[in-house]
Amino acid sequence: MKHREQPLVTVIVTAFNHQNFIEECLRSVFAQQYGNIQLIVIDNASSDDTLHIIERLQTNSPDFILVKNLFNKGLCKAFNQGLALAKGKYVIDLSGDDVFLPERIEKQVEAFEKCSEEYAVVFSNGRYIDVESKPLQYHYHVNDAGKAVGKVPSGDVYKKVLEKYFICTPTMMMRTEALRKIGGYDESLNFEDFDFWIRSAVKYKYFYVDEVLTLKRDTPGSLRTQVYQKGSGILASYYIVCNKAYDLNRDQEEFDLLAKRIRTCIRKCLYAQEFELAVKFRKLLNYIENPGWQTEMVVFLCRLHVPVNVFYRFYINNIYKFFSRRKDLAFDIVN
Repeated sequence: MKHREQPLVTVIVTAFNHQNFIEECLRSVFAQQYGNIQLIVIDNASSDDTLHIIERLQTNSPDFILVKNLFNKGLCKAFNQGLALAKGKYVIDLSGDDVFLPERIEKQVEAFEKCSEEYAVVFSNGRYIDVESKPLQYHYHVNDAGKAVGKVPSGDVYKKVLEKYFICTPTMMMRTEALRKIGGYDESLNFEDFDFWIRSAVKYKYFYVDEVLTLKRDTPGSLRTQVYQKGSGILASYYIVCNKAYDLNRDQEEFDLLAKRIRTCIRKCLYAQEFELAVKFRKLLNYIENPGWQTEMVVFLCRLHVPVNVFYRFYINNIYKFFSRRKDLAFDIVN
């Protein structure tokens, strides 16, 4: 039952071949303690049973819009389809394999309503789960009370998002007006989070809610695992976003942080055998500072087309499997 005094929250679910997870995902939306929810599901031309499961569950909610794409339009464009239909004051981007805890929306709306218009994002801690929904590690280490160990950035986080991946993406609730003002997601990119963080954090503040409110699915073949696959487009998207950050930066510290990020991308280009892209990153870095001999050595190896991809992927996959078994460690291996 809806409560008129509650602001409407739009949940946009993007689904592609999520037949093993989509029911758990959608039922976690239905089970929210919060009453005023608009649900928009974009089936991105799934070839498995995902669409049939969605259609079966659609009768569970009167505010349930289903968009059926005839071909896979990519994550960013699919989300923007939902954003165009969103009526909520706040919006959540939910992948078809992730899961809300029952108090997720209620607690984030409560936090958002206390924030000024300067704030565009409320995010929280999250916990990772495997394909069988078994719990893995927390995004931020937690103490016995379930609170994050150490300070999580809040407020002006632009420098932090330049520096490293620190936000658990599916935990975000966004102010719809702010999201539309920056143009939604960039549909030319293969992923959304880094670009969204850069373009939004330079203009708006973020607020952290220190609770675990979302379960993020760790699956084989996720975007995280595609970084080191030649031709995946992930590093090419990083290059586009780094150029945006170069134009948006406001002081020398931000340029220093961007330079560090670019150096990391150059190394990843070597591992992924994206050799030409490494040279482009090096040129961008040179606008900020002298690349130095270590980075020049990496670029030199790229110019030689040294085939390290197979060996590095073997290494990273084994390291990942080791850390996945360690539930007490933060999930930041690749980023």
